[in-house]
This record gives sequence, C-alpha cells and structure tokens, in this order.
Amino acid sequence: MSKNEMIDLLRIAKTEANGDLFSELSNVFIESEIKPDGYPEAIVWQGGNHDGKINPVAHSLTDAYALLGTIAAIDILGLPFYAVPMWSQYRHDTSLESLAWFGNMPCTSIKWSTAGDAYVNDGNGNRVVVMGKSGNAPLRTQAGVFCNVRPYGPITVVRSMPCLPYSQNKSKFGVNDEGIVHSEMNTPGIQMAYANRLFLKLVNDSGSIGRVATKPTQAMEDGINAGLHSWLLKDTKFEVGRKYAVDPYEEHKERIDKIIKLLPSNFKDGMENWSGRIEQHIADTNYGLLIWDLIEKQNTIVLSTDLDGDRLTDLLADISDPLRAFGDKVAKHIGKDIDMREVWSDMGYTTGNGRDMTSVMHRMDGPPIHEQTLGSADAMLLRLLDGDEWVGGSKQPYDPRIHFVLIRDAYIDANPDNNELHKWLDKSLETFDKVYGDNRPGFLDGYKALKNAIDPWGS
Repeated sequence: MSKNEMIDLLRIAKTEANGDLFSELSNVFIESEIKPDGYPEAIVWQGGNHDGKINPVAHSLTDAYALLGTIAAIDILGLPFYAVPMWSQYRHDTSLESLAWFGNMPCTSIKWSTAGDAYVNDGNGNRVVVMGKSGNAPLRTQAGVFCNVRPYGPITVVRSMPCLPYSQNKSKFGVNDEGIVHSEMNTPGIQMAYANRLFLKLVNDSGSIGRVATKPTQAMEDGINAGLHSWLLKDTKFEVGRKYAVDPYEEHKERIDKIIKLLPSNFKDGMENWSGRIEQHIADTNYGLLIWDLIEKQNTIVLSTDLDGDRLTDLLADISDPLRAFGDKVAKHIGKDIDMREVWSDMGYTTGNGRDMTSVMHRMDGPPIHEQTLGSADAMLLRLLDGDEWVGGSKQPYDPRIHFVLIRDAYIDANPDNNELHKWLDKSLETFDKVYGDNRPGFLDGYKALKNAIDPWGS
C-alpha cells in the first residue's frame, strides 16, 4: 500500500465488533508464500516493502487496539512483515490451531496478549467464552517457549515457562465432593533446564548479580528447578554467595538425571568459562530484595517460576509510583516544593509505571517472540466506536506509541547489524513523538498525521 492510500480503520473496528473480519482483512493483505514449520495449510498474510535488505517480522493480529494499532503501525512504517490471524473469534473457529501457526513462524515475532474473557459465537447461534481463554498457555506450549525475559530499569526477570505451580490441563482439574481443589502441574523439565541456562548466560554476559527465586524447601517442582540450576553450576566459574542448605540436585538426583538425559549432549558446552555472582534465595525474599536493588540501581538478573515471575514483574511495574509518592511526602515534610518526577529522573532512575516494560519469549527452536499486553484496549476501542474518544473531556484517546516501540525492538532484534535500519527506526519514533506531542490526537486523526509525517521504509 502506498504512502497516500489509507486503510479504513474504522470499518475494520466495526467489522470486528459485528461482522466477518477475516474476509475484511483478506482484502487488505495478500497471502504469503511463507508458511510456519509443519503447517502447510496455515493462513499467513504479508505486506510492506519486501526488498530483501532486512529480515521481516511476524505480527499476531489479535483483538481491539492490539489489532487496530498493529494494522495502522505496519501500514505507516512500510516494513516487510507477515501477519497471522489470531483474534478471539478466529482462535475459537480454528480450535486454537492459529496459535500454533503463529508460534511456529520461522522469524522474530510480535505477540499481543489477547482478551481472556471474550465471548464468541460457537457456530450454533450461542455466545460462549473463547476456547483457551487468552490463548497464552497453549501458544507457549505449541511454540516451544521455555521462558520470557522482562527487563525494567536495573532488573531483568527471567520467567521460566511453562513452569506452572497451577493447572493448565483442564481435563485433569476438578473439585471433589469434599470441596478439595485438585490440579495437575504441567512443567516440562527440559524447558526448565533451558530457562536456567539462559539465566546463567545473562548473568555471565551482563556482569549483573544473579538471584534465584524458587522455593525448593516447600514445592517439589521448585526442588527439581533448583536441582537443575545446581547441576548447571557445576564445573563453571560462578561464585555462589547465599546457598541453599541442601543441594537440591543431590536431593532429587534420580529425577533430575532423567531430564538431563533428554537434553542435547552439548547442552553445557562453553559453560566452563562462564562466571558471575549468584545468590540463592527462596522466592518470597526476592520481593524485598528487588526493591532495594531498584533503589540502589543494582543491576540484577532474577530466575523465577512462571507464577512468581508474574508477581515480581508486577512489583517492578507498580513500585516506582509509590516510591515517588513517598518522596513527595518527605519533600513536603521538610518544606520543599519540588516535582518528584523530575527529581526521579535527575537521580538517574528510568522506571515509569510499567506500561513501557518489554517482554521477550524465547523458544527452544527459532527466533524469539516479543510480547506485550494492552490493559484497557477493549474499553478504549468502544470509545472510538461510540464517536467520543475523549468521553466528554474526561479521558485521553488511545496512544499507539507502544506499537512503534515494540516494532522497533523486534526489527532491531531480527536485524542486529543493519545500522541503516536502526537509524530509520529511531527517526520514525522521533517523528511519532513530534506528531503526538503534548496534545494527543484522536486515533484516526493520528493515523492520518503519521502517514503524512513518516516516509515508509524504502520509499
């Protein structure tokens, strides 16, 4: 699509709300010759300028502004891309197979977290909750995801996936006649080992302190996880400060050796030269430690289970606002009238309110998947459809900057040595910030302004 051609984004939004979105988007994109590994019948679209100079990125077309914002951004930028239909109705209609299509695309990808409680049509005129809820768990399983990495300020959380201390297997989940909840854990040990190895590599490469956030003293699953960690540390140059009282590898040796036998024979090659400082804490301790790390600007890598990793990243996202608010109280108490946000920045702190926290899922095979969540995208899209994005002056329109930030990260990841592309992406983001400035335009007006202001790739 040329710079002057405009996509009818409002029509797409209305169609998603009540219409045949698949047919609508089939008229916007062309079918791609690229298919995900093992899925020759998959539906994959493509667009942008496939000039052979840069590696394309795959987008998931999910729901609400995750869908609409992506379509607008990829049209404005003109970068070569692939796109996989994955909105809630389509996920349901394909019995979640579209998740496997996206999860097995042979390129760096961008995944937007989707509506977990969406209602869809079941094909018989009934409204039902979408199959697989948000689809995140089955996507990770089908894509071979073993962890995600979430950097924020000085702290990076390596969240082992699907390392789940709660059930993801519906057929094995139930409540008995006595009201006892039963669930079966679903934690592939091989993926645990990959997450542990990536954690140690990040500590080695970055020089950060490594903190282990498991609870081997109480959770059998965490005993296995900590035991794999202990096995990986053997014959390396890592220095361990705080240690678990009992070596979890020796405690669970028979079970852990079964996992080790399934790993590639060269799994530990090169690790004999890895070094750094590791602190082994139980999961709970890390909540307080990370607040101190944030305050003291201590560069830290944390290894956690999926559940604790989620809690730790929530903590990082939420803690800066209370710290700034407390700083305000202290300043007022001593009679100072200051702007705490400016002071925060002047003191060298970079964390905001968590909305700018990035997340990268690593697969055992294939390039990583960059992921992001849009909290209130559904409600914001309803304002656009209602014709008042400002809700009588009480709200701001949707800010699509996160799409451009995520696209920038993914294309740099896929094209690490292309300095021309890196400069162009930086310039495009600068142009975006000028267009949006202090007075945020409505979504459709912003789309038109960005189309006029940004020269697409290769133009």
